[in-house]
Amino acid sequence: MKGIIYILAAILIFGLLVALHELGHFLAAKFCGVRVNEFSIGMGPALWSRKHGETQYSLRAFPIGGFCALEGEDEDSGDQRSLSRQGFWKKAFIFAAGAGMNFLTGLVILLALYAGASGFYVDQISGTAPEFPYQGEAGLLPGDRIYKINGYRTYFSGDANLFLSYSRDTADIEVLRDGVRVHLRDIPRQTCTSTDGATYQGFGVYIHAVQEPGTLGNKLRYTWYQALDFVQLVWFSLVQLFTGGVSVQELSGPVGIVSTITQVGESSQTALMAVQNIAFLAALIAVNLAVMNLLPVPALDGGRIFFLLVDQASLLLFRRKVPERYQAYVNTAGFVVLMGFMLLVTLQDVFKLFR
Repeated sequence: MKGIIYILAAILIFGLLVALHELGHFLAAKFCGVRVNEFSIGMGPALWSRKHGETQYSLRAFPIGGFCALEGEDEDSGDQRSLSRQGFWKKAFIFAAGAGMNFLTGLVILLALYAGASGFYVDQISGTAPEFPYQGEAGLLPGDRIYKINGYRTYFSGDANLFLSYSRDTADIEVLRDGVRVHLRDIPRQTCTSTDGATYQGFGVYIHAVQEPGTLGNKLRYTWYQALDFVQLVWFSLVQLFTGGVSVQELSGPVGIVSTITQVGESSQTALMAVQNIAFLAALIAVNLAVMNLLPVPALDGGRIFFLLVDQASLLLFRRKVPERYQAYVNTAGFVVLMGFMLLVTLQDVFKLFR
């Protein structure tokens, strides 16, 4: 019974996040004076519909998202208030507003979760292996706060070990010492001695967690840091995907995420912990949706913004825009490829469930 509840909760979370994404487009369009023909929560047959002013508001049968239908979204309708008749900045603002709403949603969830936090754990150097080549004042010292690994910011405890685990032959480590940054480059991976005397292949850096107090300022700061950490993890994952650090088989789609939410809920010791853990995952998904939607990929919001930039470049160089039909062809092709990729990932998720 609990499993069904968590599955329904996961579906509701997805639907709500997509609906909020469309709400972002809706609010931005209204703010910019663009005509909105319909704003719908849910998909499929309409359960309830009412027209207020120029906009039809609908509630549909399937709680799996929603849509915001803008006048002149796909082609010039001749209406001066259509999307196609707007300038660069208004269009860019409307396209980006959906991702902005998702990011804001994740931020609000994190703020609620961290409101009662007693402290926040961050990575600090506790020592180095005898084989470590940079020791002392010119290298690393116990108490140094780890700031970056290979250019990636370490916001919370665990970040440093994650980034180091994906480092191949060398690693760059940047630490904070008395407010000053110390940057060590090209630290070699080698055979090192751990604190218990065992040997391992690594970089010879001993890391432990230290707690920052849960003051109001830190709660606000680390809420923001957590959102940025989510953004960074998306980019890190994409880099690893294209460089071979991770494979497509390790990706998860909607089915895999629903399964993860169910597992997190069922493994939580209390109902309150289940709610908190699922809310944290919801914040992660919200920020992930924001970042992924802004990628310059056809059929995504980022792809539409990219075409706006191409249009501006074309106007500057050739004094004419790229014909809309060509943009439509590219967006259609991008949509087909994107749906095919999502189908592949979904089939992988289903296969994992039945292994």
